[in-house]
Amino acid sequence: MIRAVLIAPLLFMLALAPAWADARLTVLVDVLKLREAALILREEGISYAEDLNNDMLAGEGGAGWQQQVAAIYDPERMVEMVRRDLKIGVFGADRGEVIAFFSTDLGIQIVDLENSARAAIQDPDIEAAARDRYAALAGSDDPRLALIREMVEGGDMINRNVTSAMNANYQFMRGLVTGGALEMSDEDILRDIASEIDEITEDTTAWLYGYMLLAYSPLSDAELAAYVAFAQTRAGQSLNAALFDGFGKAYEDISYALGRAVALNMTAQEL
Repeated sequence: MIRAVLIAPLLFMLALAPAWADARLTVLVDVLKLREAALILREEGISYAEDLNNDMLAGEGGAGWQQQVAAIYDPERMVEMVRRDLKIGVFGADRGEVIAFFSTDLGIQIVDLENSARAAIQDPDIEAAARDRYAALAGSDDPRLALIREMVEGGDMINRNVTSAMNANYQFMRGLVTGGALEMSDEDILRDIASEIDEITEDTTAWLYGYMLLAYSPLSDAELAAYVAFAQTRAGQSLNAALFDGFGKAYEDISYALGRAVALNMTAQEL
């Protein structure tokens, strides 16, 4: 009887563990405001899809194209894909540390600033100003730029962004091919994408630094330094990797679906 009494609480705790872990994952998604971020990215995507409509569909995509784009940029699906990578990549004590940091006043402010800047930089004038600000500071010993550079380099953000962009471009081209709008082998697509790496790297660098300078401008140097210090911890590094992996996969799926949708619309117009 004593043995049974001792084992029973252990089994009870094991039964609760998955539910508790899932609850903390939900808290993590909430404190990072991923649904808000996904809605911002959806608006960004809809704007990009309008450019595709003008450039590749002669502006004749119409309501059908808009419906397809709305379905492709499903914010809940984006959140779910990122959630999966957070579940795998940020766990145990790391998950608790991330939740703790982004539940502080500073952490809440940082998430709000990042989302607000991502929404604002969709405006071409604001993006140009952000890029100009980085261009004016690049190569200088500006202390604010140095802090941001530490975060960028520590999180390997340029390489991760470039890789994500190239993977997304590859999937878009694949979508065009499978949709019948383009005839290229995988090798041809990869060769074409690889030829753009220098241009993508240069553009990514200017955009990323411009965006971060814009986002963190309201923070004091001490507050930004505290964020940089957190980003260098194991928890911060795990979060960075999981977010890149999750959003990267989401954008690969989106890009393939967009390429295929463009191809099918082009084919329909030719009939």
